Amino acid sequence: MEEFVTMQCEPCRVGAPPATDEEIAIFMQQLPKWMVKEIDGIKRIERVFKFKNFVQALEFTNKVGEIAEKQGHHPAILTEWGRVTVTWWTHKIKGLHRNDFIMAAKTDQLCA
Repeated sequence: MEEFVTMQCEPCRVGAPPATDEEIAIFMQQLPKWMVKEIDGIKRIERVFKFKNFVQALEFTNKVGEIAEKQGHHPAILTEWGRVTVTWWTHKIKGLHRNDFIMAAKTDQLCA
């Protein structure tokens, strides 16, 4: 399987099929630090990134924002002192799509 970090997001339309549980299990193998969560019946992937202070956390938040804009796919981001929580899911389909895993891999790369 091609590594998600090298892939680009594809436009997602309303009605596109969400990732199946089997696909999610396979995709998560490339993202061992992420967790699948279900909130309000919607599956999402989430990771908490830790930093030494607020300035570093905010710099990381801005980097995530930049890649999100470039790919046209946007996460929920919670920036706090010393930590940033990033959550990916696809709003149009109310679930997980391959794009979410691509963006999670690109987010990980920012911290490498």
